[in-house]
Amino acid sequence: MNAQVEPLSATEVEERLAELPGWSVEGEQLRRHYLFHGHFPAAAMVLHIAQIQEELGHHADLTLGYNRIDIAVNTHSIGGRITHLDFGLARRIEEIAPGHGVR
Repeated sequence: MNAQVEPLSATEVEERLAELPGWSVEGEQLRRHYLFHGHFPAAAMVLHIAQIQEELGHHADLTLGYNRIDIAVNTHSIGGRITHLDFGLARRIEEIAPGHGVR
């Protein structure tokens, strides 16, 4: 991870969060929950997210349920704070979600 990455201020986080409906901040994590019409679309989206994470070199914690994915992300290399990297990953996830039948 790039040592130049800096945590975002509370104001920066709020401004960027306004551009990502459905995402929220809990503690020092950016979070989102997605619901699906079954298990297979949820599992397929987890695999798609894994591909994006590898491409970006930045990873979230993903929890797969029957018809649900829970995502929590922050930047571990700077002490678990929220950075532009987290919002970049969140935006990419938002771009693919409709194609997986998110409810």
